[in-house]
Amino acid sequence: MIDVRKAGSRYTADHGWLKSNFSFSFADYYDPDNMGFGPLRVFNDDSVAPQTGFGSHPHREMEIVSIVLQGQLGHRDSTGRQEVVRPGEVQRMSAGTGVVHSEMNPSATEEVKFLQLWFEPAQYGLTPSYEQKAYDPAKLLNQLLPVVSTEGGEEIAKIHQDLTLYLSRLEAGQTISFEQNTQRRTYLFVMEGELLLNSDTSLATRDAARITSTTSLEINAKSNAYFMLIDLP
Repeated sequence: MIDVRKAGSRYTADHGWLKSNFSFSFADYYDPDNMGFGPLRVFNDDSVAPQTGFGSHPHREMEIVSIVLQGQLGHRDSTGRQEVVRPGEVQRMSAGTGVVHSEMNPSATEEVKFLQLWFEPAQYGLTPSYEQKAYDPAKLLNQLLPVVSTEGGEEIAKIHQDLTLYLSRLEAGQTISFEQNTQRRTYLFVMEGELLLNSDTSLATRDAARITSTTSLEINAKSNAYFMLIDLP
């Protein structure tokens, strides 16, 4: 089953300095039928104006992944980490028993556009931790590149949940196949371009698909596309 969620169906919030699109219930948006997809609890598509951002705020018992699409995202937290995340990097923060952090746009001129994902952890009571990994953008071309996984790696952030998050840039006319266990879920989100799934399901920019009970997924690019695929329990 491929459940398509069009970009325009997302909840939109505009605070001036912050523009957000929520794929699942978050903040002022509450829908009891849209609380998550497996352990994926939050998927926010954010744009933050220059020299503004989210001041210090707490989190508990959540695995938080941030992927910058444009600009730079400044991070500071109560574990002592102070970093800047840019395109080509992925950030993972385990809130565990409790962490306080801030996310700011340090640029004086450029918006930062980023995706923030929250996953429920496989284990609670973890010590808060932070990890930032860079990957080679050239490795995205016409293949699925893992950038977050339960095992981690040299260019892969390690997450405390049984999942793998892939990124890909698929050229127009190219196809990628993904095989999945019927007991697991697949979440697909298009950052740019257009995709065709299994020859009959179209996705455009910022569309998503929640996929269950599907063993084979054929992903074809109708135009040059940049997308994310998450293998979930």
